[in-house]
Amino acid sequence: MTEVAESSPEPGIGDDALDAGPDHAGPGRRARTRTCIVTRVAQPPEAMIRFVRGPDGAVVPDLRARLPGRGAWVSARREAVATALRKNLFSRAFKAPSPAGTDLPDRIAEGLRTDLRQAIALANKAGCVVAGFGKVEAAIGSEPGVAAVIQAREGSPDGRRKITAALMRRYGQAISGIPIVDDLSEDELDMALGRDHVIHAALVAGAGAAGCLSRWRRLRLFEGAATATEEPETA
Repeated sequence: MTEVAESSPEPGIGDDALDAGPDHAGPGRRARTRTCIVTRVAQPPEAMIRFVRGPDGAVVPDLRARLPGRGAWVSARREAVATALRKNLFSRAFKAPSPAGTDLPDRIAEGLRTDLRQAIALANKAGCVVAGFGKVEAAIGSEPGVAAVIQAREGSPDGRRKITAALMRRYGQAISGIPIVDDLSEDELDMALGRDHVIHAALVAGAGAAGCLSRWRRLRLFEGAATATEEPETA
């Protein structure tokens, strides 16, 4: 089922609703803010999702903001995308029928999960991931500690309690600054790390860890879930 285009203009959506496309940004240049077609509030691109019209006119989410053509931007939240669909704002922004499909929010969420899984795989190749309960517990207690704990959704309550206890011993009240990435299934973690039955893993210091956490926060932002924002202290 697709959205039906409307011909009447939406108040507040003008000719400035679309960007000029990545090819027109210039080398090494990126806009500091973009304006959401739903809220009309300017925000950093990192807090938004870009959309383009595909060759068939359908709306395509451009999660990495690299696809050619002019783009419309929406706050990176599920409810904002749902509002854009309900009010037919994509067609109004692009000034042409732009079917998107009622499953657009779910497709975006799946794309963000895929991005997170790929980031974990890259971090693993860079040596920034340890896997297995014993290795995670040891990494938490060692220097410099961990940047985040990764747990499969299927992880047992007992295993989670033990990891939390290890974090408390290491970080004390600063435990709130250690992200717990538990958005992926065991199968997804197996795929990302290239091994079977991954329940517990951890990100350790390194460039790959920062990329993982950035993608994780983007997924959590879209789903309206809280994330750890404080920096962990070292003992």
